[in-house]
Amino acid sequence: MIDGVKVVPLRRVPDERGTIFHMLKRTDPHFKEFGEIYFSTIYPGVVKGWHKHKEMTLHYACIFGRIKLVVYDDREASPTRGQLQEFFLGPDDYSLVIIPPGLWNGFKGMSDPYALVANCASHPHDMSKQERLDPFKNPIPYDWAVRCH
Repeated sequence: MIDGVKVVPLRRVPDERGTIFHMLKRTDPHFKEFGEIYFSTIYPGVVKGWHKHKEMTLHYACIFGRIKLVVYDDREASPTRGQLQEFFLGPDDYSLVIIPPGLWNGFKGMSDPYALVANCASHPHDMSKQERLDPFKNPIPYDWAVRCH
């Protein structure tokens, strides 16, 4: 596990009317601060990444469809520097992935017609406080292609 990254299993409450998807409460021990909530759709095979934030902690949950979320640690003083971590989020693994500032991350859509990712960020989005890299041409040692195991 990359230093500072947390995975919290989330609760779903289904009944004959539909399903409630819990995500984050201010009473949760992993809740720090509220900045904004946004939702991002992603089409199958599309990669949104790489990006890292200087101050913002991300709280990702995939509430519809399926994604592959990847985190890369290039922080100078980190004990997990150089490590990559993959998460497959969706209905079969409804979890909250918490990504602290300073880590590269991105996600790839895996479901048709799209996936829907929720993020409860600790700070309002500020483009001047983030970095971006092309998902395919960069120094991060990761290949977004589908792999068979």
